[in-house]
Amino acid sequence: MAGRHAAGPAPHRNDPEVIRRLLTGTRRWAVVGLSTNQARVAYEIAGYLTDLGIEVVPVHPRAETVNGARGYPRLADVPGHIDVVDVFVRSELAGAIVDQAVEVGAGAVWLQLGVIDEAAAARAAAAGLDVVVDTCPAIEAPRLGVA
Repeated sequence: MAGRHAAGPAPHRNDPEVIRRLLTGTRRWAVVGLSTNQARVAYEIAGYLTDLGIEVVPVHPRAETVNGARGYPRLADVPGHIDVVDVFVRSELAGAIVDQAVEVGAGAVWLQLGVIDEAAAARAAAAGLDVVVDTCPAIEAPRLGVA
């Protein structure tokens, strides 16, 4: 079979129980790429996460406040523990964000729909983080019956 998954899924790839736990058992997500631009998918998904009862921390170079939540320019600037780093950047930029998530001690990384960096995902998994790649909470929560 041709395509990006021809060799079979990576061992860290989107375990439904991990996804369920991240969507129901975590409280604080740093959403990298979240800005005040309401036309962006990150804005919509941040609202969806908030509706699930998750605290959303915006991480964007402009450090904008989004829906009353203070933004930070980098993951390293976010005070306190981050349960999940939700990555809304192009695939070629995702590796650096994943490495930052490992450095700050995040519990998981979630690479959004269309964001794929298998090497970065493998590094995160090797560091003990839960990893989700190329899907979205707004797809997974209803599919798993958690929203």
